[in-house]
Amino acid sequence: MDFDVVIIGSGPGGYVAAIRASQLGLKTAIVERELLGGVCLNWGCIPTKALLKSGEVYEQLGHLGDYGLSADNRAYDFAKVIDRSRKVAKQLNTGVAFLMKKNKVEVIMGEARLEKGSPAPKVIVGDRTITAKHVILATGARARVIPDIGLEPDGERVWTYREAMVPKAAPKSLIVIGSGAIGIEFASFYRALGADVTVVEMMDRVLPIEDEEVSKAAQKAFEKRGIKFRLSAKVEKLTKSKTGVSLKLGGETLEADVCIVAVGIVGNVENLGLEDLGVKIDRTHVVIDAEGRTNVPGLYAIGDLVGPPWLAHKASHEGVHCVEAIAGFKSPNLHAPIPGCTYSNPQVASVGLTEAAAKQSGVEVKVGRFPLSANGKAIASGETTGFVKTVFDARTGALIGAHMIGAEVTEMIQGFALAMTMEATEEDLFAAVFPHPTLSEAMHEASLDAYGRVLHI
Repeated sequence: MDFDVVIIGSGPGGYVAAIRASQLGLKTAIVERELLGGVCLNWGCIPTKALLKSGEVYEQLGHLGDYGLSADNRAYDFAKVIDRSRKVAKQLNTGVAFLMKKNKVEVIMGEARLEKGSPAPKVIVGDRTITAKHVILATGARARVIPDIGLEPDGERVWTYREAMVPKAAPKSLIVIGSGAIGIEFASFYRALGADVTVVEMMDRVLPIEDEEVSKAAQKAFEKRGIKFRLSAKVEKLTKSKTGVSLKLGGETLEADVCIVAVGIVGNVENLGLEDLGVKIDRTHVVIDAEGRTNVPGLYAIGDLVGPPWLAHKASHEGVHCVEAIAGFKSPNLHAPIPGCTYSNPQVASVGLTEAAAKQSGVEVKVGRFPLSANGKAIASGETTGFVKTVFDARTGALIGAHMIGAEVTEMIQGFALAMTMEATEEDLFAAVFPHPTLSEAMHEASLDAYGRVLHI
């Protein structure tokens, strides 16, 4: 065998798996067709946060009077905003290349295709045939498009997340189809720069996978910023012209400069030879067992390719677990709770079960809430929108869900994720000492509130 492990795809699942494999003494190679770091680092998680930060700072400049400050001639240079985002991505791409070299992982650039082999399929890259004991697919996913009704990117009037990150000019108006994390983040960014934004969602609420209270609070906060919504809306047809787009929704027609399509993603399963190998695929996602094995000996899959939640940290977690299983380790935290984050303004973050899902599963719950309007740090910062919500199993006291909306909640949610991973009960959270003054105190108070012990309201 040329290698112990060959990984196809260098996103946050693939490159982390490669590093862990090398740490465990496995001779490792990684195959990448475009850029090290994959979509997340180059076109997703990281550069979008750079855009969002620029938008956040620009929007805050419009509210300086709230802090006793003033500045004249607020403006932005859109080309520089985009350029900063691309530089951030390039810096981290270079960092992944360094990590591969440091960990002695061979990087093979090119398109990979699989052919039958033993003990794992052969990997063909150009004119090179690579053999390995284990092959891990980490090819990720891409934006879902619906050409039949016009939801297909053209780079000019219809965008997916990729086109939305590098336009030549900021649109004055846009329609976002889909109110999941991707759609809401782009809506938040472009609204911060002053665009007229309308979000179209087929479900009856925004951020539909979030707790219903959070969804309602998020919509209210977004509307206060000027974002408009069309809920329970079915898209019939999108048409384009030289000057904009027209979207037909039942009895209504919306018009804008551009449209962003954010209606889900599909796995990158094409042109890999998976059909010839007989790999089981379910609705564009590769079917795996608990340790990442496919139905083909020696072939594994991780990350967005295997289904939701489509999150970078979930892919990294699966990559480590898969490699450790290959090396004979037994990972204790395969099913650790996966937090989800939306980096809008305000931010949204959650982990575990919603209140509704817990009740539907037959669990008797105790629910706590604490508003940021009663948190000292939030008041001092002028960031009082939002709240923290906790969901406990009333019988055992176990924390089974946490949901937040507000400033910096994406940084706070990991505290609850850690608590759930360590199987913390309400008494553990009561006993924890939270620093003052911090936004994180709202986490403590929301836990106390579930049991009628809130201290600061």
